Amino acid sequence: MIFNLCFFAGIFVIGFIIFYLINLRRVKKKKFNKIKEANYLIGRFKLDKQKINYNKLIIFISLVNSFIIAFVCTIISIIPLELIWKMLIGFVMLFIMIFLIYELMGKICLKKGWGKNAGIKSQKNRK
Repeated sequence: MIFNLCFFAGIFVIGFIIFYLINLRRVKKKKFNKIKEANYLIGRFKLDKQKINYNKLIIFISLVNSFIIAFVCTIISIIPLELIWKMLIGFVMLFIMIFLIYELMGKICLKKGWGKNAGIKSQKNRK
C-alpha cells in the first residue's frame, strides 16, 4: 500500500515537472497553438483565447495530465495479470480518464468566464 502511494506520488511529481516545463516554454515563446490540450479545450468548449489565463491553464493541464498518467500506471501495476492484459486495460483506462477529466476541465474553464459568451445573457433568458 505504501509502495503504491509512493509510486503514484513519484510518477505524479516527475510528470508534473516535465509537462509544466514543456508547456511553460511554449507559453513564454507565445506559441499557444502548440499546446494541444488548450486547442482541444478552446475548440470543444468555444473558449475565448483572449480571456484565457495561459499561466493558470498550463498548471491545470500539467496537473491533469500527470494525474492521469500516475493513476493509470499505479492501477496497472497493482493488477495481477499478464502484460498484454495490463496494456489493454491501461489503454482503455487512459482514454476514459482523458475524456472524463477533460470534459470536467472544460466545464470548469467555462465557469471561470473564459467562454466566448461569458457575461452575455442569451435572448431566451431576457424574456
